[in-house]
Amino acid sequence: MLHFGTDIDLDLKAFGEEIARLEALAADLWHISLNKCPASSVTRDAPILEEWRLALRPTLCLTGLTTGHPKLPGQQRAIVTSGLWMFSEQLGLGRTESRWYQLGRPVSDVSKDS
Repeated sequence: MLHFGTDIDLDLKAFGEEIARLEALAADLWHISLNKCPASSVTRDAPILEEWRLALRPTLCLTGLTTGHPKLPGQQRAIVTSGLWMFSEQLGLGRTESRWYQLGRPVSDVSKDS
């Protein structure tokens, strides 16, 4: 997840690195969808993972009350978003796997504890 803080130059460098990583992932997925298998040149030197298993890990997301959501109609509807990829309180924006969100007011400190 990319979080824009006070050092925008450092944040933009990290942003560029994340874009390159995601573009490589997308290229690999497109290759598999077109060729039914990955390129041998990229898998030949892949590291070996022994005693592997599938696992779950939590991912950062947003939760709140949404209005104007294209798939979840209604006013002030409680939601939990898909995984958060970019967040900037300064810009008032968050980008999840699915879409952009405009950030309104944050939850009050009183309701954080309840």
